[in-house]
Amino acid sequence: MCGIAGFIDYKHSSDDRQLERMVKQLNHRGPDSRGTKIIELDSARIGLGHARLSIIDLSPLGHQPMAFEHLDIVFNGEIYNYQEVRDELSHKGRSFRTNSDTEVILQAYDEWGSQCVNKFIGMFVFAIVDTKNLTMEFFRDRAGVKPLFLYLGENVLLFASELKSFHEHPAFSKQINRQALHGYLNSGTILGSQSIFEKVEKLKPGSHLHIDLRTGKKTYSTYWGASSFLNEEMSSMSYEDAVEELHSLLISACKYRMVSDVPVGVFLSGGYDSTAVASILASHSAEQIKTFTIGFEVGNNEAPFALETAKRLGTDHHEYTCTTREAQEIIPNLPFYFDEPFADSSAIPTILVSQFARKKVTVALSADGGDELFAGYTRYQDVANHFSRLKKMGMPGKLAMQVVGSLGGGMLALKYRHQIESAVQSRGRKNDAEAFKLLYDVMHRIPKQYHNLLVGTENYRAYEASYEHMGVRDLRNYPLLHDFTHYLPDDILTKVDRATMSVSLEGREPLLDHRLFEFAAKLPYEYKSNGTHGKRILKEVVHKYVPADVMERPKTGFSIPLTHWFKTDLRPLLHDTLAFDNVKRAGMMDPHVVQKIVRDFDNDKLHYKPLIWKMLMLQMWADKWTIS
Repeated sequence: MCGIAGFIDYKHSSDDRQLERMVKQLNHRGPDSRGTKIIELDSARIGLGHARLSIIDLSPLGHQPMAFEHLDIVFNGEIYNYQEVRDELSHKGRSFRTNSDTEVILQAYDEWGSQCVNKFIGMFVFAIVDTKNLTMEFFRDRAGVKPLFLYLGENVLLFASELKSFHEHPAFSKQINRQALHGYLNSGTILGSQSIFEKVEKLKPGSHLHIDLRTGKKTYSTYWGASSFLNEEMSSMSYEDAVEELHSLLISACKYRMVSDVPVGVFLSGGYDSTAVASILASHSAEQIKTFTIGFEVGNNEAPFALETAKRLGTDHHEYTCTTREAQEIIPNLPFYFDEPFADSSAIPTILVSQFARKKVTVALSADGGDELFAGYTRYQDVANHFSRLKKMGMPGKLAMQVVGSLGGGMLALKYRHQIESAVQSRGRKNDAEAFKLLYDVMHRIPKQYHNLLVGTENYRAYEASYEHMGVRDLRNYPLLHDFTHYLPDDILTKVDRATMSVSLEGREPLLDHRLFEFAAKLPYEYKSNGTHGKRILKEVVHKYVPADVMERPKTGFSIPLTHWFKTDLRPLLHDTLAFDNVKRAGMMDPHVVQKIVRDFDNDKLHYKPLIWKMLMLQMWADKWTIS
């Protein structure tokens, strides 16, 4: 696990000092060593930079940038099946000078070209320069576990694992992307390939970018797409056989993610996803596995459940109870860790558990993805129920809009206005598929009036375009696809990557092995959900290790009492950060509206309280990266 950064400069003006500063910004991702290389071509100057966290082949031979004949690479991630790919290449007569997966990528690319990516099981972003054919290619893993930012300037392209590297290059322009603000207010993250800055984009999961270094022409392509598997024929496998096949795939996925030359542990919450990972590893590992849990003085505390699970599995369990002060002290650092506005408050406990685990291990397995693969979120059933009721509604759209018009403009009225408008929009679609997709999409939006008041009129078309292309054979799978392609990479995986990397800890995601998704996508929906509860088939596997009567309890997850904090300990932080003059200076939000929302919050008149955290994170980000 590492960080990468670099440039393609068609004016030959970028230099090694700028490259070194870009890489230095990623020191937390790779503190073991740093490397840079300048490649001088007639058409462009290429800069490759790497910050290394040594996981596989700890020797200096694994140092990057790495070269093989006319190819140079920088690579962030792990190829878990690199030994098998290496064996295949060896049978073709190739020899290797290192034991690293980096060299396997290089030689696989030399053998198969861009098709080599289909050989890999792993999480990765890598960039390869071909000085013979004058091309440069970027690849991102299928689920989007690892990030890649691209700045597309006039005569320079910058790339990096984290946006903060771009601030070290003089070509970088910090112009705010206003459309991205709308998505942020809805989701608490910057959506899709967008960035908070203009001219910056993220390479999409499962994507490949080819650049002709002679002309600068860029060609994007998708080598793996989640929706294609949800459009295939449903599997005819019996439920019992499907359980056994899933069990086998989970064992393979978990074992692959134990490949390491440094200590490995598991984040354990006591829920089904993390218990599935911990159970399989505890039963199929020669050594006792280490598990890590943090508890809290306030809010949801999963530590007792995790301890009970750990005792049953016989893991080497480590538990730490975090104080309120420790959790609150993370908040001022969030803008540095995340580079862009990011308002998922579970980042706080994720950073804390990463700090705790890093004292014992260098690699930690996380169990994200179970909900998206196996219909675990309650909202999946909620949208089905809402849609069923909407189809039975007799209220004509005209009458509904008259009701909307009578609600006025108060903050509380916005809630009901949003609900009625959403229902009317959904009812107005030409078929059930479009209506269902729109309904699920608007369930994740805040009332559009908040956008209009805070950051200007929103272009809803940008949201609709994000889901229209995603077809599914069974409409009930649409929310799963939506969350796998949006919520996971935009929120969950961003959170885990930045949180673990903030303390030089490698996070691995066994449930996001692409073979698991491809298998789950073709399962009948009834294998995933019984109509009331999700993860049906995953639970069957877990119950092989831990009895159902121990596991069956309400889903909790990390919960931070932000509302209470903002009325007590953190009230000064809230009011100082969102002060009129500070908000006005940043120019991101209307300061008058911000003051009104804060007053409503103080007086318990704000119905949508998460907006306070979103505004705070946006302003703190602006204070860090645009004002200072």
